[in-house]
Amino acid sequence: MSTTDLQKEISLVKQSYEDNKSTLGYNELFIKYLGKKGQVNKLFNKISLLGKDEKLSPLKSVNEIKDFIETDIKSIKTSSIDESKDDQNMYLPVKASETGNLHPITAVTRNLNQFFHYYGFSVYDGPEIETDYYNFEMMGVPADHPARELQDTFYLREPDILLRTQASSIEARELEKQNPPIRFVSAGKVFRNETTNKSNASIFHHYQGVCVDKDITMANLKWIFDKSLKYILGPDTVIRFRAKYYPEVEPGMSPDIKCTFCNGKGCEICKFRGWIEIAGGGMIHPNTLEKAGIDSKIYSGFAFGWGLDRIAMTKYDIRDIRLLFNGSIVYV
Repeated sequence: MSTTDLQKEISLVKQSYEDNKSTLGYNELFIKYLGKKGQVNKLFNKISLLGKDEKLSPLKSVNEIKDFIETDIKSIKTSSIDESKDDQNMYLPVKASETGNLHPITAVTRNLNQFFHYYGFSVYDGPEIETDYYNFEMMGVPADHPARELQDTFYLREPDILLRTQASSIEARELEKQNPPIRFVSAGKVFRNETTNKSNASIFHHYQGVCVDKDITMANLKWIFDKSLKYILGPDTVIRFRAKYYPEVEPGMSPDIKCTFCNGKGCEICKFRGWIEIAGGGMIHPNTLEKAGIDSKIYSGFAFGWGLDRIAMTKYDIRDIRLLFNGSIVYV
């Protein structure tokens, strides 16, 4: 390359900078012209190919352009910072921060809400401090019922004020308020006096779902279980259904998923069964419908409850439920 051609390139770089400085930010300008692979460095590389006597004139020109661009970019940066200070508007929305992430329980809850909303379910909430009537009696568990022995309850004022042991207390309240057809889900903390281990805790999370309408059957419940579990955990999730007793439903069933931590061989998390009980449900007992003022001869319905903590553990490969609440950011 001749010195004449190089001088033309130097002029083109300067003109390019003038054309771009009104549209590019100072960081972009720096990278484009002064960066390691920038336009100015390319000029220096071409000068190095010239003879000793040919270098002097273009080298002086390139250094001048380099100094000019450096000074100008610094000036643009300084004026940009000053303008941002002068034009601060406290009413403008704050830019979203990329720091942090959703807690696994929150992420799973939102995913499930999205799924059930697609199928016409509303989302409701209810109190964590509950009465004995809505937590137990309305759901078919009176004071002398043996199922009470399966739930070690935290009472705030015996025998009628307690911390809810299940999210079905929200079901009891909503069935009283609404007329069929009814479809809703709800999520929240529940409390039981349980020994904490890798798969159980005294504070955990339930996800409750209810559907009441004409001609609702167990087939509808089985379909929604299969569809939702594969949606949240993946299409390859292996599910089995087995009959199980729950006082608030008749008949009842429980979907188990094949333990992903041991691939069904048996481990501490699945209590060496190879399967993890992930949810439970069944047809809402006619007595519960009648107590809520719903004619059980016309309407039927299903209800289900999920263990959100176990869903999150399976989805995010968390091997100890205590890691969800100890402040660790490993799974964030």
